[in-house]
Amino acid sequence: MTLRDNMHREQQSKALLEQAKAFAYEYADGAAERNVFPSKQALADLQQFVEDLPAVSGDAAAILQQLHQYGSPATTAQTGGRYFGFVNGGILPVTLATKWLSDFWDQNTALYVMSPIASKLEEICECWLKQLFGLPDSTVAGFVSGTSSAIVCGLAAARYRLLRNQDWDFNQQGHNGAPPLRIISGRQTHSAVIKAVALLGFGTDNIEWVEADDQGRILPEKLPELDATCIILLQAGNVNSGSFDPYEAICDSANRAGAWVHIDGAFGLWAGGTKRLKHLTKGMEKAHSWSVDGHKTLNTPYDSGILLCRDRDALVMALQASGSYITYTENRDGMLYTPEMSRRARAVELWAALKYLGADGVDELVYGMHERALQFAHELRAAGFEIRNDVVFNQVIVAPADNDLETDKILEAIQDSGECWVGGSVWQGKKVIRISVCSWVTSAADISRSVQAFVAARTAISEK
Repeated sequence: MTLRDNMHREQQSKALLEQAKAFAYEYADGAAERNVFPSKQALADLQQFVEDLPAVSGDAAAILQQLHQYGSPATTAQTGGRYFGFVNGGILPVTLATKWLSDFWDQNTALYVMSPIASKLEEICECWLKQLFGLPDSTVAGFVSGTSSAIVCGLAAARYRLLRNQDWDFNQQGHNGAPPLRIISGRQTHSAVIKAVALLGFGTDNIEWVEADDQGRILPEKLPELDATCIILLQAGNVNSGSFDPYEAICDSANRAGAWVHIDGAFGLWAGGTKRLKHLTKGMEKAHSWSVDGHKTLNTPYDSGILLCRDRDALVMALQASGSYITYTENRDGMLYTPEMSRRARAVELWAALKYLGADGVDELVYGMHERALQFAHELRAAGFEIRNDVVFNQVIVAPADNDLETDKILEAIQDSGECWVGGSVWQGKKVIRISVCSWVTSAADISRSVQAFVAARTAISEK
């Protein structure tokens, strides 16, 4: 039997799919109670994957068995409710099921003629996101891998538009001799923004840094004088404190000057889709582009980044590819709004999440994370821990000790406990523990259990 014959047999029998389903169910059933971070034995067992490239084709069932036996224990339990290390989100059941189905479709979403269903659902998601966030009607969406890519797209559109306004076609004329553009950013900006600035050739040494307050919010009165060469970078959700920049005043000034404002809202932009937290994003609709992740706060599967831009022509001109074989239509052709040509149908899962939740469900999901963050901060304070930020969204900054060395030891003890997983950071020159509440699964009981892990770690370190 040839390899092709064998693969046809495997495809028809469905036995591999049933095996994978059984392993998936087993993993899901144990996720809530397993170690949040892999045990030392699970990490050591990763050596089972180390080998030279096989010379001959393998046994598919044995490959799945190996992956489940040694791979599943070496995952972080991000679907279990007590993972707070990064804003990684959970996964809504409806979107997990949708991903399974759309994986069978295996659609490339560059053009309508490649996947009419993907084109239509991207179009609908674009419309729903504008409604949810209250963005201008002219706004278009590009569905990319994550916020890092979305920021690059937004700044590329900004570069094209601001230079075109000065009669410089960047696509044809490039950087050499181009009129200079100014990049203005708060000092608390995310590293992904700095990376985008570097990738696009602006040069990080050229960033005009603006002072921030004690929560990481940019101070509008510290902005330099703006003009039509400026790209201002703001954030919705400081990566440490969760704070939000004051958009309205800055956007009004930028719009009067003819500048461009991009808001990096990887996890925080979703506050704009709620009734009870919408005040945090007041005025964000006055910006020109926005970046956000579905796989963070909305809990869609990886990867699900979104670039929103109210200047369609600038975005398309910055990203569009051409070729004699490319067939554009009057329908939505997704590659116009992204740098990729080959791209999976990630908007199918986003559509399923928004369809399932509706506006009220988004509000409940997002506000629920805020409530759990408030609970985390309250119970930690009651246990004698210092909270270093105003908990306005889903982020909590904890100072567990008076010195950095002890903080590191307590953090390591919490991580080693397997009870929960939190990360470290530096805030106002001092090492801290950073908590991100970002999964729909996280319950009040999960928070209390995690607080006890903090208490136990502090006790263990103090007794040494």
